[in-house]
Amino acid sequence: MKRGEVICRATRITVHVSREPFHSWEKKGFDRHLIQAGKKRDHRLPEVPTIYELMDKYKTSEVGRRLTQIFLAGDELGRPMVTPPGVAAERVKILRDAYARALKDPDLIAEVDRQRLDMEPSTGEEIQTLIRDLMSQKGEVIDRVKKLLEN
Repeated sequence: MKRGEVICRATRITVHVSREPFHSWEKKGFDRHLIQAGKKRDHRLPEVPTIYELMDKYKTSEVGRRLTQIFLAGDELGRPMVTPPGVAAERVKILRDAYARALKDPDLIAEVDRQRLDMEPSTGEEIQTLIRDLMSQKGEVIDRVKKLLEN
């Protein structure tokens, strides 16, 4: 980027704000943030609109919104923990509760802070809802995804 070979780069906000050269670039005003992929604005970039805000503003069709959700779902999903099909609901609840408790561990939180990372985990219920939404697409959306992935 500094040599003028790249004029645009997409990266996760966490990566951007957690290390060099991004710290120096930010201080020097070298980079410019255009859009956020998340559904809500990151508190560190309050002036940068989300793609969802822009879709609202420009009245993006439902098909366009669904396509956007499909292609950006990786950020929302992160690195989910999953179980195989057929695990009893009681066991899933035990795992989800244990995970939620682990995320409140002071040592873990201190390590995340030390590394200047983010820890905004999704609940199992949120991930389950997202997967359900992603997997229930209309034929038109599926056809458009296939066409986009062919090229």
